[in-house]
Formats: sequence, structure tokens, C-alpha cells
Amino acid sequence: MLSLKNISTTHRKRPLCNLSAELESGKIYTILGRTGAGKTELLRIVMGLDDIADGHLELDGQNLADRPVRLRQMSMVYQQFINYPHLTVVQNVAFPLRRQGFSRADAHDRAMAALALVGLAGFEHRMPPELSGGQQQRVAIARAIVKKARILLMDEPLANLDYKLREKLREEFPRLLAENADGIILYSTTEPAEAMQLGHEMIVMHEGCILAMGAPADIFENPATVEVAKLVSDPPVSICHGEIANGQLMLAGTALPEGAGLVLKGDGPIQVGIRPDALSIGGDMPAKVVLAEFSGSDTIVHLSLEFGAAVMLLEGIHEFKTDQSIQVSLDTSTLLLFSAEGKNITERRSNG
Repeated sequence: MLSLKNISTTHRKRPLCNLSAELESGKIYTILGRTGAGKTELLRIVMGLDDIADGHLELDGQNLADRPVRLRQMSMVYQQFINYPHLTVVQNVAFPLRRQGFSRADAHDRAMAALALVGLAGFEHRMPPELSGGQQQRVAIARAIVKKARILLMDEPLANLDYKLREKLREEFPRLLAENADGIILYSTTEPAEAMQLGHEMIVMHEGCILAMGAPADIFENPATVEVAKLVSDPPVSICHGEIANGQLMLAGTALPEGAGLVLKGDGPIQVGIRPDALSIGGDMPAKVVLAEFSGSDTIVHLSLEFGAAVMLLEGIHEFKTDQSIQVSLDTSTLLLFSAEGKNITERRSNG
């Protein structure tokens, strides 16, 4: 168990504020947040590269604050790869094992297995400058995983790799834990889909704070705040100002049809979260196209509506012109309701 207890830092770029989390062995924790959210700083204080101003960091109940980096049983991979240019690829990967006292033969065999895992079999005798940027990043990943460290820290490690290779390596991470039941992987990313697909649990960060932590599906379905809702959806949830009046949900003064199972309590201003797939073509709601862009096999349409801006996600390729007037419909059963202060107040009736 890795425990963070009320940890704060005074780092000049992104200070962390009162972080607490219990990270269990045998799990992958994805850390989701925008650039500058404090993800890298969190990994650095766990690794021991930056100091903690306040709070406690413990591994299995033992204080880590005074334990030097080399004794922390940890490995870290950065987004910007770091390799030894004077060593061959296999020597780079075997280097930490040799420092740990492994024989040359054992270190070589383990390094070769790690290189095969990251798709670099056959490249072992090359020098890092002879490799592409993506290949050099894979060398750095192999060097980190070959140690079979208790805690593997990964700071957006796949950002510079092509899509197919990212998919392959994501599939391998659970196997790394299967071989090390006491291991913990902390994996930071700016991509919601990656965070939800890869992690057993997800930590959502914003401006140096942890906003949510739990199972990815639970956080997505029931985001605690407006900011969490924006962060865990791609395209992001659209947030519009609304009102509950006399048991009706109002947007721009117009009452929306009652959402299936949506409970409306009290009167007053609220914020309404509209998921991208809640909007669809056709219906009686006028909208104007601000921008349309393709994302793989989907079309993302930025709309201007009477009650504000919203994003619509459509399956397939659809052609739209800027400022084109269209009619859309809104599935109110999937709406998210937040208080004026941004707290989730969504309630749905049970089917029973």
C-alpha cells in the first residue's frame, strides 16, 4: 500500500495542495488532468525527486520521506526519453540491473525480454542516436520495466508513439502487474479515453488538487463536479446555465421535456451538463454550426444554441458548413445537473 497523507508542496510551477490517497498493490492508477494539473509533480514527489513541504508519504506503513531515491524500489519513465548515448540499446536497458548486482548474462537476458515486450527485438546492438524518437522512448520504457520495481511511475510515456504501438503497450501493462503482484503502476495522461481504458482506478487532478478518485466508469457516470465532468469526457461535456422552476428544467427560458428518470428538486439557478452524444440531428431545437471537424469515424460539431454553446458527436462522416442553420434534438435523460457552485446534484428515479 502506497499512502499519501495530506501532502503539500511549494513547487514553483504547480504546487500540490493537501493530497491524500491510498494506492493498493496490484493495481494500475491512471492520473488524468490537463497540462499543468500537477500530475508530473505528484510522480516526482513519490519518486523522491522533489521535497514534500507538509504531509506524509508511506509505503506499507514505512515513511519514505528520508529514503533516498535509489532505495525506494521505484522506476520512472518520462514523456521526454532519457537514454545513455554511449551505450547500445541492450546495454541501456541492462544498465540498472548491472548496478543492482545482476550478472552480465542475467542482465542481458532480462533486457532482451524487455526489448521484445516493447517491440524492439533486433535493435539491441544499435546506438540510441540511430533510432527514431519513438524507438528511443521505447528503450526508456524497457529500461524502467526491466527492474520489476515495486512502483512504476509513468509520465505520459506513450504520447510520442504511434497509435498501434500505444495500443500494444497498453495491453502489456496488466501483464506487468501479473508478474509482480505487489506492484503499483501510476500512469499520467491528458487523454480521458486512455485513463479510463487503462486504469483499475482513476485519479482526476486539476490545479494541484485531486478532484476525484475511483473506478473510471463510476467517475464518468457520476462526476462529482463540473470540472470533473469536463475532464473525463472527450469531446468534453458542454456546460450551460439553466434553472429549475416549478418542477421544470428551463434553458434560456424554455422548458425542456422531462428527462426519463431525472429528478428535479427545488427552484433556482443550476448548471446543466450536456454530453456530446445527447445531441442529434433532427428535432425542433434550432442551432447554428460554428465548426465541424472529423475525428476518426466520428464528426464533432460545435453548435451555437439559444441557451449557449454545445458540442455534438455524430457517428460517421457528416458535412456541415460554417454558420449553417440546422435542427437538433436533445436527449434529456442523459443530462447532468450541477449546483450554481458546480457540485453534482443529479438524481434519477430508480426503475423499481
